[in-house]
Amino acid sequence: MTARTYTRVGPRATGVDTRLPWWALALPAAAFVALLLLMTGPGGATASLGEAGVGGVVEQVRQTFPL
Repeated sequence: MTARTYTRVGPRATGVDTRLPWWALALPAAAFVALLLLMTGPGGATASLGEAGVGGVVEQVRQTFPL
């Protein structure tokens, strides 16, 4: 006994929205800015030796990945 196979004709409607909501980009950007401000702020880490702020991070990245 053979079974009848069903073949779908035409495009399949999934109903899934592929666009990102506004907060899917805003929240990671806000978190990045907040962490950057915390890292570069004057903070209470006065006992640290070495460079502070973005210059220290850039120098560390330069030393890590020599070009």
